[in-house]
Amino acid sequence: MSAGPRLFHLAGLLDIATEFWDWKGRHTKVSEDTIIKVMAAMGVQATTPEQVEAAIVEHSLKPWRRSLPPVVVVPEGEQTHVEVHVVHGHPAQIRLRTETGEVRYLGQRQHLVPPREIDGVLIGEASFQIPHDLPTGYHRLELLSDDRQADATLIVTPKFLGLPERLGNRRVWGYAAQLYSLRSQGSWGIGDLVDLSDLAVWSATQQYAHYVLINPLHAAQPVPPMDDSPYLPASRLFLNPMYIRPEEVREFAYLDQTQRAEVAGLRVRLDAELVGEDLVQRDLSWRYKRQALQVIHRAGLRPARQMAFDDFRRRQGRRLRDFATWCMLCEHFGNDWREWDDDLQRPSAPRVAQLRSDYSHEIAFHEWLQWVAWEQLSDAQQSAADAGMAVGVITDLAVGVSAASADTWMMADVYAHRITVGAPPDAYNQMGQDWGQPPWRPDRLADTAYAPFRSMLQSALSHAGGVRIDHILGMFRLWWIPAGGSAREGTYVRYDHDALIGIIMLEAQRAGAFVIGEDLGTVEPWVRGYLAERGILGTSVLWFEYNDQGQPVPPEKWREYAMASVVTHDLPPTAGYLANDHVRLRHELGLLTESLEEEEAAANREQDAWMRLLDARGLLRDDGDDDVETAVLGLYRYLAATNSRVLNVALVDAVGDRRVQNQPGTWREYPNWRIPLSGTDGEPLMMEDIYQMPRPMRLAAVMNGFARVPSPWRPLALGRD
Repeated sequence: MSAGPRLFHLAGLLDIATEFWDWKGRHTKVSEDTIIKVMAAMGVQATTPEQVEAAIVEHSLKPWRRSLPPVVVVPEGEQTHVEVHVVHGHPAQIRLRTETGEVRYLGQRQHLVPPREIDGVLIGEASFQIPHDLPTGYHRLELLSDDRQADATLIVTPKFLGLPERLGNRRVWGYAAQLYSLRSQGSWGIGDLVDLSDLAVWSATQQYAHYVLINPLHAAQPVPPMDDSPYLPASRLFLNPMYIRPEEVREFAYLDQTQRAEVAGLRVRLDAELVGEDLVQRDLSWRYKRQALQVIHRAGLRPARQMAFDDFRRRQGRRLRDFATWCMLCEHFGNDWREWDDDLQRPSAPRVAQLRSDYSHEIAFHEWLQWVAWEQLSDAQQSAADAGMAVGVITDLAVGVSAASADTWMMADVYAHRITVGAPPDAYNQMGQDWGQPPWRPDRLADTAYAPFRSMLQSALSHAGGVRIDHILGMFRLWWIPAGGSAREGTYVRYDHDALIGIIMLEAQRAGAFVIGEDLGTVEPWVRGYLAERGILGTSVLWFEYNDQGQPVPPEKWREYAMASVVTHDLPPTAGYLANDHVRLRHELGLLTESLEEEEAAANREQDAWMRLLDARGLLRDDGDDDVETAVLGLYRYLAATNSRVLNVALVDAVGDRRVQNQPGTWREYPNWRIPLSGTDGEPLMMEDIYQMPRPMRLAAVMNGFARVPSPWRPLALGRD
């Protein structure tokens, strides 16, 4: 039986959209079935009118059942208040304890709200003023009453973030690279953190770039099969040890001859198996690399190194222990915890505690892997800084995790179950997208004072000069898709964007970093303005920058607070885009709703318009090896003419690569996230090849505004100065 308007009223209370405007500007209503399923994922049953009414009542009583709200988030310089609940007639006092230990007592403000009977007890509400002159940080509110005590988290966030002071007014540019695809003679079949260090040094010393933006380095499954997508991780709190270079682990230097020979033999066997493989082979590479790391781990640590490792474990706390336990359990019971026995379904289960004791050495190995990965990432950032990079490494934060992930096992109550997130149909993905990731429940995040969110950000920013947040629109609303439905059969769920964005700013400020929000797709008109006002950079992609008349946006009209690029990892490199590879690929995969001929004609018109514009502005010059490179250089000159403070160059464009890394809307239909970095001939490139190439030097000259193109790096002969 339909609950009608009352169901929609309840949806409004829970910030669940009952209608929206699609990408073509059409008003669309959400089905009651979708709304009911989304409510169920939030722990609210609403299949009958009686359940709906009960849920509405319970929602109104929820704040009154708490002495204090779990968290209060306020921008610095703003005055706000907090409501407390005590038994009617009893006194109430609020003590504020700042991070630095300062104690203040809050003044009570006039608040004429009648008491309410809650579960047979008359409860009163009082309101206290929070001062406007508090420093940014995480503070505590403590309620003192003669019948109860409670505390809550007060988070004071920056009002504006912007770019770090050390950058001054300069504009910065850098490369975007998929690290796994960027291999060298020293890496084990897949790009690693030493390759990242080398990329940063080359970019800084040979090309005068300011940063390197890489794909998410989040942890994946500990045993094959490992998910190929870095945007579908097993945890956003920890790193993927696949990116470790075994020979660069400090303890490798202390191995004896037999142990070194064992590691070398594993590398030889891996190289033999990789012969003839055209794609990145994560599982194969990790199988051999893991064995090599076990050899190094068994060799042990000298005392000071053991102290450092112990301190890492202490600082990481229970989360590291639980993550390492999850890794151990995956090795014994499979990668999907949802298929484990019932007595393994939560970290606190007695059987899990017993297995943690039984397999403590395995757990210590996984903790050690995290420590080593953090060290090598730290080394990469330090190498970038030592080479003169103003920013260094910019990490990428995925929008979510796999449903079978460590995070959903460790924090099951924070996630919505039988729900995945994605995107409604839009111009580029006309069938919509289902990313296969369960969302965080907004109510549970608030209940935890956003602790998991804060930990995730601290992890992402620990060794970085910036962070790109994939689909930052998810801080405002996410497209929830009930299990069994298509991407079209979802609805938006709103989040407390003031709290989430504020916490992002606070963590970035503390790390001395800036934030880039990927704000592409269906965006509410006010969102980009809000992000700019808070000092969060948006994302401007040349192929998507059109005004209301359908004309390319002039460079002087581009957003200042944005990272501007020609392409993204979800589009082919510019060489492939100019060849309409994206159109033909989507046609072959059945992702077009229009005919191939119509889509190709539209793509040709788009490119013709851009080429005419480049020519009219004098940006097409005869300085490329071929017509394609000439066009690429012209497009990047256009990018350099924009107002955007941060410019981004795809490394694939610098070397003339053509294949797209990821085709949205596909899974196994296309080898997503497995394409090695290649040259104009389609043959894979090594880092050592890139050093000698003149093509990247020409593109770097455009980005730096050089009149002359520098020569590629050449090693100095021995004995020369």
